[in-house]
Amino acid sequence: MTAALPPDAGEARAAWLESALESLYRVSRVLSRSLELRETLAEVLRVLDEECGFNRALVTLAEPDGEVMALSALHGVDAPCSPDLRWRSGEGVIGLVLQRGRAQVLERLADDPRYLAQRGLFDGEAPFIGVPIRVGHETVGVLALQPPPVARERLEDDAHLAEMVANLIGQTVRLAQQVRQERRDLAEERDTLRRAVRNRYGFDNVVGHTMKMKQIFEQVRQVAKWNTTVLVRGETGTGKELIAQSIHYNSPRAAGPFVKLNCAALPENLLESELFGHEKGAFTGAMAQRKGRFEMADGGTLFLDEIGEISASFQAKLLRVLQEGELERVGGVRTLKVDVRVIAATNRDLENEVEQGKFREDLYYRLNVMPIMLPPLRERVEDIPEIARHLVDKIGASQGRPLNITDAALRVLLHHAWPGNVRELENCIERAAVMSDNGTIDRDLILISGIEERVTPLRGGAAAIDLNDPELDERERVIAALEQAGWVQAKAARLLNMTPRQIAYRIQTLNIKVRQI
Repeated sequence: MTAALPPDAGEARAAWLESALESLYRVSRVLSRSLELRETLAEVLRVLDEECGFNRALVTLAEPDGEVMALSALHGVDAPCSPDLRWRSGEGVIGLVLQRGRAQVLERLADDPRYLAQRGLFDGEAPFIGVPIRVGHETVGVLALQPPPVARERLEDDAHLAEMVANLIGQTVRLAQQVRQERRDLAEERDTLRRAVRNRYGFDNVVGHTMKMKQIFEQVRQVAKWNTTVLVRGETGTGKELIAQSIHYNSPRAAGPFVKLNCAALPENLLESELFGHEKGAFTGAMAQRKGRFEMADGGTLFLDEIGEISASFQAKLLRVLQEGELERVGGVRTLKVDVRVIAATNRDLENEVEQGKFREDLYYRLNVMPIMLPPLRERVEDIPEIARHLVDKIGASQGRPLNITDAALRVLLHHAWPGNVRELENCIERAAVMSDNGTIDRDLILISGIEERVTPLRGGAAAIDLNDPELDERERVIAALEQAGWVQAKAARLLNMTPRQIAYRIQTLNIKVRQI
């Protein structure tokens, strides 16, 4: 039977238990508030002093190699908490806790020969408690506490309390390690994605080697360095968005967002909300505050496609943002500052729109600081084979199989007018790829996709095709003759020094679709 404690001892123990429970409660609350370990651990040590009288205390955490610990929190000592203060495994009483992975409890610290008096952190005449901080089975640090000399009679209880606090700290350290690792993983993934995006939208990925495209690439390289507003012009399907992305991802703003909006896709009332955002209750259906595209693009680039489609009234609102970098959300009164580079695009003749009063002249000059004019595909025919092969590789990657395109198929593509430009070319090749069972896109699959077979001069001259050109295969030679003869077979036969029966046989065996003029 356990002997009863004297009345005063019983009261003292009850008071200590109350303080211990309160300290555990407060410590758990402190540790749950933040993962900023240095500040949190310093607060934990302050709580332990207030509740239990641990007037000197510190926490060390192990370096990645596990053999050295650095000071992370210090309390009750008139000295800076410097992470440069370290303990090797086995060095001093604190290093011994790390090495052995178990508590060290001393009634008088100076009695232990390992006591490092020269560091001046603890009182050699007072008791000392050092307990390991564990994450799983691994010791990752030490919690060292020093109660006052009068508390020697409760040293075992204090050590037990210290172990419980160290367990709580260990859980927080483990969570902080997981968060740091997740942040590192996210940062690595972000950097990988940035590199992939930079490669995808790099200058080398914009296909074309004609003189016009080389001049455009040089313009893009130069303008990417600065925050200049750019107006990309050209027919639909010429790659205006790709040029805008290349400018952004090769500029100092590449780490910022690239936000895009098609101005022709929204009516004016929705366009204002989409670009500038709105406050809650600004209009029917505005159930919450919403940021606009300008705010989303802060620190990055905003690409405004089809800028020529916006109304005259909205042009004035847009002009203010471009001039001042300021806006108000719809239904709001607070002026917001934004740092956004604007790249606009249009396929319209803005000069004519300005003359007719349909487009504000001041907005035109604000947008047209650096114009980049993209030529239609029919003016850069020499690039078609390279673009086609690039698209074949891209479509093959999306289909998860290797694709290739024959020279005969490329010759058909070379002689099409491409009113839809590169977008039409990509659609044509994708349709042909879908129909290809063996991964080869040949002439017949291109024709099935809806392209009309023609043999015309590669440049826009009116001269007829030389029927004796060695670059022409037999099929192309017959088609060229038929085109020059207005698809009259007898006339085409004379051009080829054939009889009507011979050309009819060629048309049949070469599977040439006869056109009616």
